[in-house]
Amino acid sequence: MEGAEGQAEGAARRVLVVDDQAPFRAAAKAVVAMTAGFEVVGEARSGEEAVALVEDLAPQLVLMDINMNGMSGIEATRAITGAHPEIRVILLSTYDEEDLPADARTCGALAYVHKELFGPEVLEEAWAGDAGTSLNPRT
Repeated sequence: MEGAEGQAEGAARRVLVVDDQAPFRAAAKAVVAMTAGFEVVGEARSGEEAVALVEDLAPQLVLMDINMNGMSGIEATRAITGAHPEIRVILLSTYDEEDLPADARTCGALAYVHKELFGPEVLEEAWAGDAGTSLNPRT
């Protein structure tokens, strides 16, 4: 039987963690691991790597840092959601909401969450569209 998200009931949501800083990737993976209903299927250090891994790993959710060398998280989000509109992307960074780059609101991300606030409850709420700064005009 499938639930509302088109996945088998009881199946964990597949998460790709993208950040150029290894300590934050480790912290984000730990948050995902302790959150029921979510599992990390991969990690990427750059936007380019994230775009490539989406094809191989088929995540349902991407946790995306905004500032990375090369392709930014915003550019990678635009590429991922353009090719796979079913994938949800949550932008993560240390920006205050009012300091977000303007194109963060138009890149296709579901929400923005400040890195300091990211935890299991915020992950669940962001997946449901109830936390962070909504960036999706459909929400």
